[in-house]
Amino acid sequence: MKNDNSRRDFLKKSALTTAGVGLGALAFPASSYSKILGANDRVNVGIVGFSDRARGALIPAMLKHSKETNFQFTAVSDIWNRRREECVAYVKDKSGLTIATARNNEELYDRKDVDAVIISTADFQHALHCKEAVEAGRDVYVEKPFAETMADNRAAKEAVLRTGKIVQVGSQRRSGLNYHQANDFIKAGKFGNIVAVEMTWNVNQPGRWRRKDLSTQIRKEDTDWDRYLMNRPKQEWDSRKYLEFRLFWPFSSGIPGQWMAHQIDTVHWFTDLPHPRSVAANGGIYLWKDGRENYDTMTAVFDYGPLNDSTKGFQVIYSSRFTNGAGGTKEIYYSNSGELNLDTNRISPNGGLSANNARGMGMEANLLPDLALGEAIQAETGADTGVDDLTSAHMRNWLDCVRNRKKPNADVMAGYNHSIANIMTTAALRTGQFVTFDEEKQEVLAGGKVFQY
Repeated sequence: MKNDNSRRDFLKKSALTTAGVGLGALAFPASSYSKILGANDRVNVGIVGFSDRARGALIPAMLKHSKETNFQFTAVSDIWNRRREECVAYVKDKSGLTIATARNNEELYDRKDVDAVIISTADFQHALHCKEAVEAGRDVYVEKPFAETMADNRAAKEAVLRTGKIVQVGSQRRSGLNYHQANDFIKAGKFGNIVAVEMTWNVNQPGRWRRKDLSTQIRKEDTDWDRYLMNRPKQEWDSRKYLEFRLFWPFSSGIPGQWMAHQIDTVHWFTDLPHPRSVAANGGIYLWKDGRENYDTMTAVFDYGPLNDSTKGFQVIYSSRFTNGAGGTKEIYYSNSGELNLDTNRISPNGGLSANNARGMGMEANLLPDLALGEAIQAETGADTGVDDLTSAHMRNWLDCVRNRKKPNADVMAGYNHSIANIMTTAALRTGQFVTFDEEKQEVLAGGKVFQY
């Protein structure tokens, strides 16, 4: 399928370095250790949610590195009995291991053979499942979006910082060599001040996030609907909201949490700015009218800059659509002297201040050189496992950080901050209001009022 190929091409363009790329030197205090790991100690990993993401990327990524790092899967927790059985069979087929099953996370954390967990449950559950895990003494790899509401975002962040557990958020661009090179180039002052950023993520996929067959097969009695809802409003059983949660608010924000969260995270990373100062956005369900509630098309405009100096800053324009794939996935940073293109992995003078335009104002030309971003890079193919390169390196980074008690590439603050941007965008889309952030209260404000679902 063309769009699948485009995603694979993008992942290969991200050209990974070894798993240690960007590994922070900061070690956590000894008080954070659940146990002191020796070089030969095996680390046992539980699977929280046997999702498509777990099956297609996270489990293969862990298995790819498991022998070298001495990690192994020991158990799975999933509230749907079918998923538990499928996970046992899948791990057995891929690794030869027979793992135990747990009907819920309480049963999982009662086990003595689970040191860490990989969480890939429904979007709205990530933060609270992460909180549960660290409070149960486990290290965590948790998928993004980290949180879909500020209450969940604050609660999870507090728990992670309080317990000192190793938490890697699934913002895997932070383990891509080209992104590290872009970060280094910008922070070295070679790029100049960022004046604008353009980001897109376009597909033509009416079936994206749909589970038509499964939603007719699952029965309420096969799972635990009340446990699934967690802190969301109680409501009648709905198989689509269980399996196609990305299409329904407040179970997911859809595009902002699924796609924008990946891309906007690079802005925070490259600039050390924690979140936007403001967001305006709109969108709609313009084509795929299949009962979904989250938009199939959206555009958001962000104002970024120092929180204490409104005279400095830049704009980020983000757009995404499900209805036409032209343009694909793009991230382009602009300065007065040119562009840094993370699709082509090139730095160029494109759009920079030319001598002609500078001369009349008594200025000099301001143009970047035309060169590749970093040295020539050979990407891993992932051919043996089917796992993409970014996820492979991001998982390896987490495994190494758990082993060595180091800060991972995408720590809890990366997740907390991308979630602020995500929630601000969701607020703008759902209310039609201009959205800001209350720094003191750590709340998203839509039209001056605290945003709540």
